Amino acid sequence: MSKVAADTAAAFCATLADEWWRGGVRDAVVCPGSRSTPMALALLRHGGLRVSVRLDERGAGFFAVGLALGSGRPTVVLTTSGTAAVELHASVVEAHHAGVPLIVCTADRPPEAHDVGAPQTIDQVHLFGRAVRWFSDLGVPDEAARPMWRSFASRALAEAASGPVGPGPVHLNLPFREPLLGEPGELPPARTEQRAWHEIGGRAASDLGDLADHLRAGARGIIVVGRCPSELAAPLNALGAELGWPVLADPPSGCRLAGPQVVGAADALLRDEGFAGEMMPEVVLRIGDPWASKVLAGWLSKTAAAGAVHIAVDSDWGWKDPGREVSLRTGGLSPTGPVGARSADGWLARWAAAEAAAQGAIDRVLGGHSEATEPGIARALYSHVPTEGCLFASSSMPVRDLEWFGRPRAAPPRVVANRGANGIDGVVSTTLGLAASGVAGGVFGLLGDLAVLHDASGLVRPVSGAPPMAAVITVLDNEGGGIFNFLPQASELAEAEFERLFGTPQLPAVAELVGACGYFVCEITEAAEFEPALAAAGAAAAAAGLPAFVVVDTERRANVAVHGEIEAAVREALKDL
Repeated sequence: MSKVAADTAAAFCATLADEWWRGGVRDAVVCPGSRSTPMALALLRHGGLRVSVRLDERGAGFFAVGLALGSGRPTVVLTTSGTAAVELHASVVEAHHAGVPLIVCTADRPPEAHDVGAPQTIDQVHLFGRAVRWFSDLGVPDEAARPMWRSFASRALAEAASGPVGPGPVHLNLPFREPLLGEPGELPPARTEQRAWHEIGGRAASDLGDLADHLRAGARGIIVVGRCPSELAAPLNALGAELGWPVLADPPSGCRLAGPQVVGAADALLRDEGFAGEMMPEVVLRIGDPWASKVLAGWLSKTAAAGAVHIAVDSDWGWKDPGREVSLRTGGLSPTGPVGARSADGWLARWAAAEAAAQGAIDRVLGGHSEATEPGIARALYSHVPTEGCLFASSSMPVRDLEWFGRPRAAPPRVVANRGANGIDGVVSTTLGLAASGVAGGVFGLLGDLAVLHDASGLVRPVSGAPPMAAVITVLDNEGGGIFNFLPQASELAEAEFERLFGTPQLPAVAELVGACGYFVCEITEAAEFEPALAAAGAAAAAAGLPAFVVVDTERRANVAVHGEIEAAVREALKDL
């Protein structure tokens, strides 16, 4: 290929980088590779983009997820060709299901290199299937297409950030011929200074008045809120107070605010069959993602079977209704307008009294344990994180313990988790991406030991040029897969079989691994040690601009027992109401 063609490729890539910057992109994650050289250099040399170089493509994808979650802006992630591109698949699936805007760029070999055994050459067309909002491959950069380059880049950004089904990943496959080093020269003109080529308008939302027939006077209703736009938190709590309906709010919703209408202990309350049967609603207003709690999910199915009307606010057409209970679906929510009269006397008061009793029972049980417990650590960490901070919770038990035991507070922090696909993939990388985004109040993580080991490559960092990643990460180390101890496999299988297939303790220990990587680590076993350890880790993270770890040693069977104690204590407390 001629030098002229190499310059064309360089100009194409520089145009993409510039157009993305004009559209608001500020971060790009680049993995080392040769075939991606034109795009990597364009991102690095732009000047307005911050480039993070990550060694492992799988972790890089989740680092980009964290950056996008923390900044609220789409993030570019770039790999070379071949299996490097395949390694992004897990993070693309997570971003797809969680609505995280990513511009996924995979470099590729030119057409003549395909189907002839050329190295690092695989079929990358629609590599991620239906897990992207949009896919495009313009072919090897060509001067004839120069007038459309900015439109192409701008559309990719619009599809990622503002598509009809909400934010998510787009995939751009970018084939390049050698030589890979060129000079871009003058770029195609932009529309105006610092404006994207295409701009996308907003979407109208439904007024609450449109639901007045269902939010009717005297109806016994509940509001169930999962992860949703943060600006809905205060209005939804106000709506609950006005209607006299309890707001069952999980931590990622931002609605777990201290108040008589907020219920944080829904999982514990609904494990009591008497309470669950007595408090069946007539109307359920559902907003955001489903909770992790199977207990709540099962109870909601029973309410639908008993005739309750389920209304879902579904602005992105995600159909997040695993039990198929929803009978009315609305495309958005603008919390204004008449909403009807309060529910029947005593409905909200009964929920509020039960919530207070449950929170008191949880406190009493955890207060009786001097050793560190997993519910106790989750409860304490949720209380500790500053309002301006961000708490990332790993899948499996950490996100559940936070959901079940995080006490409502006056001004809760933002809580995020990779709950799109509910896997433990990339949790270290996502946490560090959040930290690199510059969250004002700091980033805190609550992870399990197997999740950390699963993403051990996320602990690798470049010698220089990395952004500050001052996260404080708490690791619940119970030497294995703690969630499996709650499942029938734990009691019905021989211990040796269970440990080998499900408990799966691993080496090295987490504390040894993070210490060997050069990070601050504090290992504790007692509940009273947690706050001082968090303070020490916070100081170390701030001083070094690196993550610091608090490793809490627990025991899986003891953890099951503590959960059982809490359930029994809540049942007993409800008897006194």
